[in-house]
Amino acid sequence: MSANSNDQGQAQSLELAALLCSRLCHDLLSPVGALSNGLELLAEEKDPAMRQRCFELLEQSARSSADKLKFFRLAFGAAGGFGEAVPVAEPKALIEALAGPSGRIALRWTMSSQTLPKSAVKILLNLALIGIEALVRGGTLEIALEERAGGKKGGDFEIAIRASGPRIAFDPVVGRALASQLAPGELSSRTAPAAMIASLAASLGGGVQYALGDGMLVLGAMLPGA
Repeated sequence: MSANSNDQGQAQSLELAALLCSRLCHDLLSPVGALSNGLELLAEEKDPAMRQRCFELLEQSARSSADKLKFFRLAFGAAGGFGEAVPVAEPKALIEALAGPSGRIALRWTMSSQTLPKSAVKILLNLALIGIEALVRGGTLEIALEERAGGKKGGDFEIAIRASGPRIAFDPVVGRALASQLAPGELSSRTAPAAMIASLAASLGGGVQYALGDGMLVLGAMLPGA
């Protein structure tokens, strides 16, 4: 590999990392901003009932901020504190926290494994995030995890996610990112997570797929010996 190719690869990695940071900051802006506004209201409010309401809103915003930070720590970060195998209960709880509070999205799980490699966890969380964002009017998010014997490192992992609801919002550019077919200039903070997991799956010898139908979005990944 030439020095020029190395430099280009490093530049692309830095751009992707910067865009993932931008995405994290964008998603945290709302709950953190609500904390700031709530504190300002609390400082001015004298009515006991309204002060209690302020405390409730502050608690909700703090919980939302913490849930998102935990989610993105595993979805985007190095996930320090975990070994190579992560208990499935960990990403399951994070997805439930992200989708559950509003009650608009019903979650259904089918799992044949109790642990997942970190790489599979990253792909699972990011695919689930795409599915949650597609359900703009609520619906059902079905998540299936299957481990099959025979992988080089103990097993092949298959992840399947189906988002179904009255309206599905899915940006075709995100689809091109999942298929590693982004055109120049299409890599952004919105498409960076999809581009990251497509690259990660390819590095493992697997791939990511999606299919968009009437009222339904299906996302999947096959990870040989992840």
